[in-house]
Amino acid sequence: MPVEPITTTGEILAVLSDRAFTVRLPNGKEVIGHPAKAMNPRKPELVVGVKVALEMTPFDFEKARIADIVTP
Repeated sequence: MPVEPITTTGEILAVLSDRAFTVRLPNGKEVIGHPAKAMNPRKPELVVGVKVALEMTPFDFEKARIADIVTP
């Protein structure tokens, strides 16, 4: 039985590579964010300071999938 992902938002703090980012969650915790494949066309928009929507598994709170860019 698949487990639903936890959804939250975060802010990109650092670009580690084109596939890895340091992201700060609203509670202050920092995680490694990896963009979803659907984000490939928007990867150039993933820069420091951008707010993003994240999906996390309840089994690993150290990484997250960047699902979308949050617009103000």
